[in-house]
Amino acid sequence: MQPDIEYQIDIKMGFKRLINSKKILAAFAAVMLMSTNAVMAADAAATPAAGAAATDSGDMWLGVAYYVLLFLLGCVIIAVIGKILKVYDLTLKMQGKKGINWNNIIGIFCIIFLVAGLYGAYWSFTEQGTQILPEPASEHGVQIDQMFWVTTAITTFVFVITQILLFGFLFKYRGSEKRKAYYYPHNNTIEKVWTIIPAIVLTILVVFGFFTWRKVTNTTEVKGDINIDVTAHQFAWEIRYPGKDGKLGQTDYQRFYSVANNLAVSPKDRNSYDDLRADTLVLPLGKSIRINIHAQDVIHSFYMPHFRVQMNAVPGLPTFFKFVPTITTEQMRQRLNDPNFEYLLYCNKICGGGHYNMQKVVRVVSEVEYQEWLSHQKPYVNDQVKQEWKLAEASDKKTPTESNRVALNN
Repeated sequence: MQPDIEYQIDIKMGFKRLINSKKILAAFAAVMLMSTNAVMAADAAATPAAGAAATDSGDMWLGVAYYVLLFLLGCVIIAVIGKILKVYDLTLKMQGKKGINWNNIIGIFCIIFLVAGLYGAYWSFTEQGTQILPEPASEHGVQIDQMFWVTTAITTFVFVITQILLFGFLFKYRGSEKRKAYYYPHNNTIEKVWTIIPAIVLTILVVFGFFTWRKVTNTTEVKGDINIDVTAHQFAWEIRYPGKDGKLGQTDYQRFYSVANNLAVSPKDRNSYDDLRADTLVLPLGKSIRINIHAQDVIHSFYMPHFRVQMNAVPGLPTFFKFVPTITTEQMRQRLNDPNFEYLLYCNKICGGGHYNMQKVVRVVSEVEYQEWLSHQKPYVNDQVKQEWKLAEASDKKTPTESNRVALNN
């Protein structure tokens, strides 16, 4: 009779520990707190008097709170199930029966995790794959994409094989009273296989990438190259084109920077006098473009994803990138069936609070359209710059061409 009483007391104490578990109570408290915050955020977002910014912020935090709640709820459910199984296991042992085979449970969980993980990877490929960039709009972009897809295919194959082997072995060789583990500390053959094969694959990828990068960063001057200066600062891009001489004037930030001459173009360089300032980065189709990249304050990153172009803009250290556009803006609009599509130049560094809005329209046009657009751009050396440089006084009268100048993206 005494054992039955002790057994009942142990069961009651087990459930009491389950109910009074500090961890579970803390988790429930967190869930309730997040629920209150979510409701308050929803009420604030629904208030008509709230501004647009407040509504967007409320929606954002409501979405975050929703997923946090789901995560916490999942943790609570797992904790409760674990406590119940533990109490059940103790109950079986107290009755003189065989307890739960935790090795089998862990093995089954490994298989479940493997299947769920592989499905998650498949879902990620199919769902996120729809957001991939369209075909590259530059010559070197084709090579960049080839390198990317080869690397992706190899790493995906290795990922699938290794995960199947990892969790499959955990399930197949789980602990058992019928089988004793075999001590297998070292094997030279296996070590050679899993060292040499990855080394060969990585060497091929590195060599392939090296030669691709050499082609992409080819510095050979080509007749007809178009040099364009792009200068980054918080939080905008400044664009300067060469004039009829086809040459950009030199710059010196320490000597010539001013409010009017914010790109510090040198007045001592005669090539500076016909340079042009532009609001849009317009590129002619099929021409070799050299982008000279500068930064005035912090490190930025010149990033045009559709052209597979990215290069850091470093203060005091000019960099450059050369490429050839192969698809006009209008052609890409037709291929994507999107009449509002625009190529964009982004900053790919977190350069400050306005980083998200540091964009510039990039437009690829025919040679005829490019020359027509170029003829309507304003000279960099305007009246204020002329006064600073002590050049001849600019005429107050504007020519008909100057008065009718309209930027392409206006």
